[in-house]
Amino acid sequence: MTAAPPVSEIASTWNHVLLLHARVESRLGTALQRRHGIGLSEYRALGHLAASPTSELRMQELADRIGLNQSSVTRLVARLNAADFTYRDLCPDDKRGVYTVITEAGRARYAEASQTYEETLRSALEEAGQADPALAAAVTALAGALTRG
Repeated sequence: MTAAPPVSEIASTWNHVLLLHARVESRLGTALQRRHGIGLSEYRALGHLAASPTSELRMQELADRIGLNQSSVTRLVARLNAADFTYRDLCPDDKRGVYTVITEAGRARYAEASQTYEETLRSALEEAGQADPALAAAVTALAGALTRG
């Protein structure tokens, strides 16, 4: 049996970032679902829509911003529509183009959930850095952004 090649420093660091990401995403998703009845992808979709100057995005653009494929973003938007957080609109210039538009209820839910997101993010990063010294460097790298943001 041959020994595995050594892991490079950059690969090791990346693995720690991925571990940190997984832990934090889990905490964020759980907090948003419990307190606001929305998942992490729904929260992020509402955030991108709320930040859009026109309060709308093409479905493909929304998929790209969230990192989902077309099928997944279609299901996500269907859930947001069912909750009256968004609605679909056709592009007036291109009838094949479908937009997702945020509603006032969607803006309100996003605003409510934003405080939970920020609090949970800070707490999850702090705890991860304290619990696992290997993650402390990744957390430290984000600390400057957290104190400025």
